[in-house]
Parts: sequence; C-alpha cells; structure tokens
Amino acid sequence: MDVESERRIGRNEAIARQVNEAIESGRGPADVQAPVAFRCECGQLGCNQLIEVTLGDYERVRAHSRHFVVADGHQQPEVESVVERRSAYAIVEKHDAAGRVADASDPRS
Repeated sequence: MDVESERRIGRNEAIARQVNEAIESGRGPADVQAPVAFRCECGQLGCNQLIEVTLGDYERVRAHSRHFVVADGHQQPEVESVVERRSAYAIVEKHDAAGRVADASDPRS
C-alpha cells in the first residue's frame, strides 16, 4: 500500500476517533463498566457501524495514540495489527504512515 493511501486511512480513523471522543465527553460521570455505543474507528469510508464498548475499555484503548477500536472484520492488515480481540470488536494498533497520522491527530496528546 502506498504512503498516501496509508495517510488517508489514518485521517479517516482519526475523524472517527474525534466523534467517539465527543460521545465519551457527553456521557458525564458514569459506570465505567456500562456499555456505550461507539462508532467503529476503521478507515473504511462511510462506515457507521456502532460497537458497544465499556467506558473503561475505551479509556484503556485511548491511553495509546495508535490504538483504535474497530468492528470485527474491519481490520486492515496493511496499516495495522490486532493487539486484542473481543466478541464484537478488535483493538488495533496503526503502524507506519497511518501510525504517524494517529500520533499527530490524537486530541489527547
């Protein structure tokens, strides 16, 4: 995969992460084990799939700028590696150009 495609995927994922950050911040104080519907953070254009993730698990994912939560089957091995699997989603880590975009666009860094 060429570098520009990797960057495009990284930008798409960063936008999904920004949406999820807004969802999480609007929740207020809540039980960290309560499931919340988050948007899939994959790089596929037009993906609007929702994934139920606990606030605690989402915080654990967000502790790493290159980690994203994606619906099962939405992994893109060209730009990421699966670091953990759950029943309905996977946690992936971006590498190369997509990883650099993830680092640069992380609203928490």
